[in-house]
This record gives sequence, C-alpha cells and structure tokens, in this order.
Amino acid sequence: MELSVLVNRFNVKGRLVSLQPFGNGNINDTFLAIYRNTFTETQVILQRINRNVFPEPEVIMANMHEITKHCHEKLEADARAGTDDRVWQMPRIVKAKDAKDYVVDDNGETWRLITRILSAHAFDVAQSPEHALECGAALGHFHYLISDMSPQAIRDPLPGFHVTSGYMQDYDATLAKTGARELLGASMEAKRLAKFIEERRDLAHCLEKAQAAGELTKRMFHGDPKVNNIMIDDVTGKGTAMIDLDTVSPGLVHIDFGDALRSICNPAGEEETNLAKVIFDEDLCTAFCKGYMREAGAFLTDADRAYLYDSIRLLPFELGLRFFQDYLNGNVYFKTTQPEQNLNRARVQFRLCESIEARERSIRHVLERL
Repeated sequence: MELSVLVNRFNVKGRLVSLQPFGNGNINDTFLAIYRNTFTETQVILQRINRNVFPEPEVIMANMHEITKHCHEKLEADARAGTDDRVWQMPRIVKAKDAKDYVVDDNGETWRLITRILSAHAFDVAQSPEHALECGAALGHFHYLISDMSPQAIRDPLPGFHVTSGYMQDYDATLAKTGARELLGASMEAKRLAKFIEERRDLAHCLEKAQAAGELTKRMFHGDPKVNNIMIDDVTGKGTAMIDLDTVSPGLVHIDFGDALRSICNPAGEEETNLAKVIFDEDLCTAFCKGYMREAGAFLTDADRAYLYDSIRLLPFELGLRFFQDYLNGNVYFKTTQPEQNLNRARVQFRLCESIEARERSIRHVLERL
C-alpha cells in the first residue's frame, strides 16, 4: 500500500502536500506528513510500529491511549490553574477514519499518526548547563504527570527492560559458552571488564532490593529519557515535552533519573575510544538535578531521594554490562560496524561508572541540597 494512501486512512483535515522520511530513530519507520487548507497547516508524524521490538503493536497503542489521555487531562487542569511558567505539551493520537487509534496495512503492519510538537526541537547531546536544567525539568514534569497513574493501567511493553538482575543472569549464561570463554582468554581488556563486573555484582540488585523491602514504590517511568527525546521550545529555550512514549511502563522513576544523567553528563558519548575523555560532568549533573527536582520534588519520598545516587551509578553499569555481554555473545543484539565495538562501548560505560564513584561525595552533596 502506498504511504499516501495509507496516511489518508487517518482523520486529518486538509490536502496532503508532503510526506517525507523524518528523524533518525532506530526502531520505528517515521515520516512527516504535512496537510494544508486555505487557512491552516497541520503537521503529523506517521510511524510503523516495529514488530521485531514490539511484537504486540496493539498493546503499545492501548498504552499510549491511556498515557496521553491521563496526561492531557492533567495538563489542561494545570493550564486552567495558571501555575506553570510555560506551555507544556504532549503528542496527541490522530484517530483513523474508522475511529481506531491505528491502521493495519495489507501486510499486517501497524501504523499510527500522532501530532508533531511544533516550534520545538531536540538535541543529540547536552548543549550547556542551561540545556541540562531544561532536560531535567521536562523529565521531572513528565514524572509528575504520570505519578498518580496506576501501574495496572499499562501493560509492560518490554518485560525485563531495565531489570539489571536479569541482564546479570544473561551475562552469567553467556560466560558459560565456549565462544565467550575464548574471547575472555584472548583479551586482557575483556578480563579487566569481567573483573570490574565481579567487583560490583551487588550493585545490580540495589534498587530491586530496595523495592522488595518496601522502601521504593513502583510507579511509572519513561524508559528512554535520552536527550533527543526531550523537546526544547525554539522561542523560549524551555523544555516543553517528552516524546517517544512506547517504553513508558511500570517501574521506578530512578531508572529514568539515572539513565538521563548517564547520557547527558558524558559529553564524550558512547563511542569514544579515548577513555581519558570520558568523565561525569558535575556541572551538567547539578543543573539537570535542579530542573528535575523543581518539577518532581513534591512527590518524591525521603526514601526515593536516598537512592538517587545509586541510580546514577547503576545505569552506566547496566548498559556497560549489556554491551559486554553482547560482545561475548557474538554481537547479536546491538548494531556494530566492527567486532570490538561493543567491547569499547562497555569500556566507556564502566569508565563513566568509575568517574561517578570518584565523585560520590560531591554528587550526594548536590542531591542533599535539592
């Protein structure tokens, strides 16, 4: 089915004047559709939901329906109260002409249409402490929006996602394979990374143990709070929206908090080969935390706050563990362009973890003051 025919199965007013590939996402095929009539222009995002990642697209759309409905109602109530310093936004699902939230094409593929956040864009890396502060504010406000949403209202789109103990089990199973043992035996660097993991095994369970003990409460989290999922208003420079809601699921907000800082506070990026350049930027961390606490501080408990440092340390460890396990397993999960790429990615994340550990006292001091 031609895309122009497919997109016109959705309920959009006006004439379709442009339909082009959009963005640089790695999961869903994404297109920007522009409609015009005599008076207005409408821009919407057409996406094919990738069944290889999300085998039940209807679950993804049912979740998105509940999440956006809940958040839009809360946003409208807050706007009427007039207490915010900006206009917060969230994508809206555009209904198909048969009133469903999605369209299934002739090949059985599931497509959706959502509104585009206009006059705003995202960055691939943190631009400055001011930008980091706005990223923190946007994530904190999103957590506030979904903080009173029942986890039972959502089906987990990716069971096991960000469950560090599960990744540790995968790692242990991989170590039992002949190929993995051969890679370890042939590389001093691989042996060093394996030793790094063994010395921090307990870290993998820290948040899960706290939850099991009743110290931390499962709420909802975004699941992928990287900097290019945070929209910044072109006019005001303020955070205005979180996008890419497919991984929103029941869990601990600490996962998002740690993962956002993992990506924002490493200016060198995940592919850096010179480990001397990999550091945890405390200025970016401080700014992000200020923005986050301004929006989310009201619903965080003392126990929530007590485990924030652990989350900052855990998430680079978790990602490094996943990269290293994939390297030992033959690079079957993460895309690579050369055999040692996942090994180097793991080195970067573990170096970032070490940088965080070296700054524990000052990071905790920042968190205690907020």
